[in-house]
Amino acid sequence: MNMSSSLRNSLMLAPLIGATDSLVSALGLWLMFIVVINAFGVCMGALRSRLLPVTHLLAGVLLAATLTSCAELAAQLWSLQWHHHVGLYAGLIALQCVVLENTGFFQSARRDRLRLCGLFGALMAGLGLLREFIGNGTFGSHLPWLAGTAQADWQGWVLTADGGLRLAALAPGGFILLGLLIAARQAWTRSTPSH
Repeated sequence: MNMSSSLRNSLMLAPLIGATDSLVSALGLWLMFIVVINAFGVCMGALRSRLLPVTHLLAGVLLAATLTSCAELAAQLWSLQWHHHVGLYAGLIALQCVVLENTGFFQSARRDRLRLCGLFGALMAGLGLLREFIGNGTFGSHLPWLAGTAQADWQGWVLTADGGLRLAALAPGGFILLGLLIAARQAWTRSTPSH
């Protein structure tokens, strides 16, 4: 693992832990991530050959901030409740765009880019689903937020009557659950030595 992939992956950790307290928050932020990253890649692809190498960073910062701000405004118009819940983490998408541009992500093969975005989305959705189930005992509790409606009586599908373990819905619980998932993956993929 080189320094650029380490930085890129560590920047994805903040929204992975912070915005995955529910499945709806995770899916919404991932959708915003995909839209902004793709728009940034297309725009920088058109601008890259026309810019001096010295101005790439400045142009990338301005373009990423503009696209992320436009996406946040659209999210506010679509669902203000959802935006209040994950708005802080949506701002990190601009920083992620700049880092991805400077590490050569947009010049890599399309298959590699799709794999990284898909893996990030799968992690966000899986962690959001687990944290919502363990932390609140529900599934889809804020589903009307993604539909752009505000139904006060929608509680989602309640799976446990007592609510669940509240720590799992908080950020420390997200770190603990992610650590347990990483440990389980390493235990699953570790080859057993033959004696």
